[in-house]
Amino acid sequence: MRVPDLIRHAACDFLTEYALLIDEDRLEDWVELFDEACDYKVVTRENVEQGLPNVLIWCDNKNMLRDRIASYRNVNEYNLHWDRHVIGAPRFCGELDGVWTIEVGYSLFQTDMEGVSRLFSVGRYRIEFGVRDDIARVKSVLVIADSGLIPTLLATPI
Repeated sequence: MRVPDLIRHAACDFLTEYALLIDEDRLEDWVELFDEACDYKVVTRENVEQGLPNVLIWCDNKNMLRDRIASYRNVNEYNLHWDRHVIGAPRFCGELDGVWTIEVGYSLFQTDMEGVSRLFSVGRYRIEFGVRDDIARVKSVLVIADSGLIPTLLATPI
């Protein structure tokens, strides 16, 4: 598939920013990568392959993402940690009416306050985005985790 350089660069810039904002605990800025009418889901690979509707997280608009971050910051107590993403190169799956779909593999490591690091989640992202003013704006992120086993609470975005 021939992908215009502008689209390819916007997708790569988005993926870099997506991971960096989570890893630097700039979650309020991470939310701003999304359109107002967005969709963010975390599901397991098993559920996707079996066509099951179960989700681990589902925010179907930007306000729900904001609420989730506000809850994380102010209400709930989670395991304190630092995230570190390793993201592969995007595979472009197609385009429809200016909305591009990519898939990309990820690994997410977490380090606790004692300095112990562990692999937290592995899987792939399926992302739909449009480009405005040379910047990717996310319509949807589907996180497909290879395992449904989450070692601790799923507090921060994947």
